[in-house]
Amino acid sequence: MLLKYVLRRLSIGLVQLLGLSIAVFFLIRLLPADPVSRLVGMNASKEAYAQAQMQLGLDRPVLTQLSIYLGFQPDVAPGLLQGSLGVSWVTGSQVTAEIAAYLPVTLELVTLSFLFAFAVAVPVGMLSALRPGGRADKGVFLYSLFAGSQPEFWWGLLFVYVFFFQLGIAPAPLGLLSPMTTPPPHITGFILIDTLLAGQPAKFVEAAHHLMLPVLNLTFVLSGPIIKMVRQNMLRALQSDFVLYANSIGLPRKVVARYALRAAMAPSMTLIGILYGFMLSGAVLVETVFSLGGIGQYSVRSVLAFDYPAIQGVVLVITAISLIVYLLLDLIHAAIDPRIAY
Repeated sequence: MLLKYVLRRLSIGLVQLLGLSIAVFFLIRLLPADPVSRLVGMNASKEAYAQAQMQLGLDRPVLTQLSIYLGFQPDVAPGLLQGSLGVSWVTGSQVTAEIAAYLPVTLELVTLSFLFAFAVAVPVGMLSALRPGGRADKGVFLYSLFAGSQPEFWWGLLFVYVFFFQLGIAPAPLGLLSPMTTPPPHITGFILIDTLLAGQPAKFVEAAHHLMLPVLNLTFVLSGPIIKMVRQNMLRALQSDFVLYANSIGLPRKVVARYALRAAMAPSMTLIGILYGFMLSGAVLVETVFSLGGIGQYSVRSVLAFDYPAIQGVVLVITAISLIVYLLLDLIHAAIDPRIAY
């Protein structure tokens, strides 16, 4: 039954990816922008403009361009069916290779931030809900509202000023490693994993040191809404009939709290999945503050340069990752409540 559930979700996800790919293809071409003029200049001759338009493939009808993009004309250029996202109009490199270089940075940053935020938010939200109305509960509630409403880039600049400039306990925001350090061999693209696989513990410590502030920055911002969601769901679960029954028959408080936490985690996990998909592209300001060079900065540069293949590739990849995250969350929900899989 679970296998059928997974296959059904994967088939729905493929249809969603196809629909989104087609929608993005047409939407970016409706923008009031001319990528050909952006590349050849506003004062280019008609012959130069026509040649550039032909090289970009924009001289063909829109439906023909869509057919090539989807991969129905591999003799012209490989497309999605052939596993290709096209060639960047700015760099001339394969979009797949460029995304593979930038994406691991953002995935590592966002994943570490969510792990720390989750580790902090769940016990804090749970303990706060166990004693509602107390000073600790009010303090946690105020913190969750405050942290969840703060702009992450401002806190990033503040963290740099305090921890680097004033205290000197954090490195300069110049990337994942010091400019004088030779990066480890590119194996997975994840700097912490690559340093371990290369047997370079000193570089692992240095990379972790450079990731400290951006991860702390996102952890602070993300922990607010997660704490608030866990607290509210725990309060709702503690007032449910099965918890009242468990208390009435004298079950230990820890056992009751564990049952309530299990019931409260399903909607909280949904929020985490939504935030994760949002932060894949929304972490661009943090990446800029700390000069990390992730997929967010790459997508912004692509939009500013009217690089259609890169824009389409970024949207498609981020959507695919978001759908995978949602699928994993659905599997976790099914493990918590097996009725979901039916």
